[in-house]
Amino acid sequence: MYAVFASGGKQHRVQVDTLIDIEKLDAPVGEKVTLSEILVIGDGNGNVQNTAVVGEVVQQAKNKKIVVFKSKRRKGYKRKLGHRQRFTRLRITEIQDGSNASEEGNENGS
Repeated sequence: MYAVFASGGKQHRVQVDTLIDIEKLDAPVGEKVTLSEILVIGDGNGNVQNTAVVGEVVQQAKNKKIVVFKSKRRKGYKRKLGHRQRFTRLRITEIQDGSNASEEGNENGS
């Protein structure tokens, strides 16, 4: 089963036990993170209510440096800038399906 979720303005397609790099999250290494903005679940069920993707933070790091060089010809104007975007590496541990969660809630409530 797979899921498509949105995080940091991007959409990611994941399965269980995959590593994925997403925009930086404020979570220490080893912490479980729940991502609840699910767009599609790939089990044939169109219902995405009460679904979530659970992942464990594996690493907090920076991407490779991007060099920005600006110049104007014949004027001696040159500017060199660099930028390193921070990211969080997650290992997807679980895809919680909404149908299972609602059934469990009904059983516990009875």
